[in-house]
Amino acid sequence: MFETSEPYDPTAYPPVAVTVDLVLMTVLNGQLRVLLQRRDQEPFAGRLALPGSFVGPDEDLDAATHRVLAQKVGLSGAWLEQLYSFGDPARDPRMRIVSISYFALLPADRLKAAVTGRNDLRLVPVDVYETPLAFDHDAIVDLARARLQGKLAYTPVALALLPDQFTLRDLQEVHEAILATRLNKPAFRRRMLDSGWIEGTGEKETAGAFRPAELFRQTHCDRSQAKAAGPQMRTSD
Repeated sequence: MFETSEPYDPTAYPPVAVTVDLVLMTVLNGQLRVLLQRRDQEPFAGRLALPGSFVGPDEDLDAATHRVLAQKVGLSGAWLEQLYSFGDPARDPRMRIVSISYFALLPADRLKAAVTGRNDLRLVPVDVYETPLAFDHDAIVDLARARLQGKLAYTPVALALLPDQFTLRDLQEVHEAILATRLNKPAFRRRMLDSGWIEGTGEKETAGAFRPAELFRQTHCDRSQAKAAGPQMRTSD
């Protein structure tokens, strides 16, 4: 019987490290924005980058991502999804480093509170941030945005960017910010009401520049399905 694999030679393979990078997005003032952090160390000191960290030897990927969210941003409870792995050998000048990227969504008020008083954190419109970002983070942000746009058609992912109660106007503004285009109001509202993702609360907004509109919430059934959907739609602890 022939041996089909070569014996493992550890000297033939240089060490490889694994990091997690977090694309944390929100909609603020009608714009899709991403949270970036100013690096204070080389490589790329002074450059904006996604919050991230090396993964510990006994740490799984999800745990490392929750740690980044808590330690670097001071938050928990975000909508969280694994995005993609980035492994270009030249992506980091220090050594061969593979990044497992995640993207997360939070309502604007929570992210604004996290950024307040922090000189290193910035909520930047996805089309206006300084380029290039550190490492290959431009490509990671672009992929996260494309993934988010694609998911709008078949998941209630946009609801993760809204408070517990919201108007149909709020929901349309979030969709328009993600897609960077205006949507037909009657058609959008009809599709949302027929989706089964939202339900009326019987209440109306109490303040605002518009005539008081009905408040909606995510349906109880859909919230249960979201929690059971595993890595495709998972809420961090």
